[in-house]
Amino acid sequence: MLTPHAIDCPYCGESIEILLDASISSQQYIEDCQVCCRPITLSVEVDEDGAVAVRASGENDA
Repeated sequence: MLTPHAIDCPYCGESIEILLDASISSQQYIEDCQVCCRPITLSVEVDEDGAVAVRASGENDA
């Protein structure tokens, strides 16, 4: 099941909505910003209680 989640683009700062698969406890993938089209690396962690933590980073972020 996909769950909507709002993030801020690390490039343009716009708030965008992404769809997350919360059935996978740890994942990392790239999705393009819907506003500026730059690639955002998304790191997603889901804990035992189902709480989702998302980190959005740009190409040059450490």
